[in-house]
Amino acid sequence: MANLKQWIPKLAGQRILVIGDLILDEYLTGNTTRLSREAPIPVLEFESRHLIPGGAANPAANIVALGSTAVQIGVIGSDTNATNLRQVLQARGIETDTLVTDSSRPTTVKTRIMAHMGLRFPQQVARLDTLSREPINPTIERSVRATIDEQIPQAKAVLLSDYHTGLLTPSLVRTVHKLASLANILLTADAQGKLEKYKGFGVVKCNADEARDYLRRSLQSNEDFAEAANELCQSLQLTQGMVITRGADGATVCEASGEVTHCPAPAVTDVYDTVGAGDTTIAVLTLAVAAGAPLAESTILANYASGLVVRRVGNYAPTPDELAWAFDTWRAH
Repeated sequence: MANLKQWIPKLAGQRILVIGDLILDEYLTGNTTRLSREAPIPVLEFESRHLIPGGAANPAANIVALGSTAVQIGVIGSDTNATNLRQVLQARGIETDTLVTDSSRPTTVKTRIMAHMGLRFPQQVARLDTLSREPINPTIERSVRATIDEQIPQAKAVLLSDYHTGLLTPSLVRTVHKLASLANILLTADAQGKLEKYKGFGVVKCNADEARDYLRRSLQSNEDFAEAANELCQSLQLTQGMVITRGADGATVCEASGEVTHCPAPAVTDVYDTVGAGDTTIAVLTLAVAAGAPLAESTILANYASGLVVRRVGNYAPTPDELAWAFDTWRAH
């Protein structure tokens, strides 16, 4: 693994355009005091409120934490949460001048109610989402297109993060593909199951469950995943490759040449929360491939970075020093 560490400094110094559904993650934490008399639920006494970037904003946060520049393109409402989200992004060093406001829809917020119950981390007891799943209207789409057209010549790569809340319409994805192809820059996507939209991209990532759902068959063995990754890579006509993440079993990669590699995951202890691991994976994949790393090595780097994330509650953006520590500390499965 020592030779993989050489890529860590090369993850820095890039300018990445991150396009996708923006989410403000809100964590409301309280101490459990008793059971309610009104229902069989715990009563929490408020302790803290914490706001962090979610959805497509999380890959952007990971890119910045690793020393590169993230230009965030997405749609927000004209509400208080839009102001909060801008502030959260700016605090992370993410460029926000490229956000488009749509007063007809709310800023997407995922509110998690967390309870302190004597464990190391608080436990989630409920979640309330504020969102619209309606596709963006043509006027907003034209504004987003204009912003992408303006920004794409300066980018080293374009990353699309699809959380299915209306931004990445098929027509907008086609426009991004055309612009990136003309500029001859890397195009990656975390499709989260909507794979058919990302035909002709460079690298596309999904997880094992999404691959099973899309292909409508059981995937269990390495051979099953190898066949699945190859089928997806060929059917989507990817120019660099398909990555299927498999949790503790690592990831299966099929390159455009047809070569398949099973990339190990680190032997992580103290797994607390898988939220955000996929965002970290696509961020590191994008940076590493853009830096010139082979796709399989890029995927192993991403596996170790996401291994750092699952040891935390909620989204987390590892630093280069933490990633180097992971390589020095964890053996691969």
